[in-house]
Amino acid sequence: MKIKSVTITEEKIPLKTPFITALRSVENVEFIRVKIKFDDGSIFYGEAPATKAVTGEDLESISQNIQELTPQLLGLQKDEALELIHKSSMGSSAKAALDIALVVQEKIEDSEPIKTDITISLGSKEKMLSDAKSAYEDGIKLLKVKLGSDITHAIEVTNELDQNFSDVKLLIDANQAWSVQLCLEYINGVRNCKHIKLIEQPVKAQDKKALQMVTQNSPFPILADEAVFTLEDVKYVYENQIADMINIKLMKCGGVSKAIEILEYAREHQITCMLGSMLEGPISINAALQLAFNNRDVIKYVDLDSPLLYKEPSNLLNFHFDQGSFYTQ
Repeated sequence: MKIKSVTITEEKIPLKTPFITALRSVENVEFIRVKIKFDDGSIFYGEAPATKAVTGEDLESISQNIQELTPQLLGLQKDEALELIHKSSMGSSAKAALDIALVVQEKIEDSEPIKTDITISLGSKEKMLSDAKSAYEDGIKLLKVKLGSDITHAIEVTNELDQNFSDVKLLIDANQAWSVQLCLEYINGVRNCKHIKLIEQPVKAQDKKALQMVTQNSPFPILADEAVFTLEDVKYVYENQIADMINIKLMKCGGVSKAIEILEYAREHQITCMLGSMLEGPISINAALQLAFNNRDVIKYVDLDSPLLYKEPSNLLNFHFDQGSFYTQ
């Protein structure tokens, strides 16, 4: 079975409300969808969103990278194509789109529902509390709370959430907005909070020393996100005790095959993982959810709420969501 054609389309899905973090504000999920057709007539799809603030890629660069590699992919078998893709210099999201289309995952053996968090976007304290209340009333008790550089606001929001909801889990995400000093100020201000389960990437991704210092001085587990793209990054963070946990995203590591390599390493070294995503389309979320179902022994937290944020449900999602959990169809 050899590749006959590779085509791409640019897709957009409107969101219910703007998605706001310390890094960006967006109103739509915008992504490239890849269609790979083989000479036996079979067709497979992959996707990659534009997340320039994280991966450095936009829709144009993702499209260009895939189009430039396409002539070399034609006529190759899957394994040959994967080797070529991951040896290339294209961006991680472009690699992920092709990888998702080429890697056929094993069937889901354990169909027990998977809980996901839902994002509480950065906003006024009142708006964030209102959004948290709405999520809670919908049965979602795992909240990914986006915070910004205003540390007083961050402390106030966190304390209010902790006090107002007795049985939630709070995943705090500063998206690289803080210095070490601000981290320690925040930690001191929320030290008595009972529902904080982790603090995600509070300092700049490239400043591994700062992340290590925060980890050493935090009573809450520190999760490395933008600081870990590849397996080599994960090894460095683990071997130097830079963070307590890691966040794996298909768009950072380059797709399903590379995520599996990281998960195998994490399993071997007992590293706690989150499986996360950017704002993504349904096909790439399908791939990530299948990974979550098949690797639940090493994945403690799932951050795959993109489909919950769409203005209208997608009929391309292979899983259904209810009361805070994804279920197999």
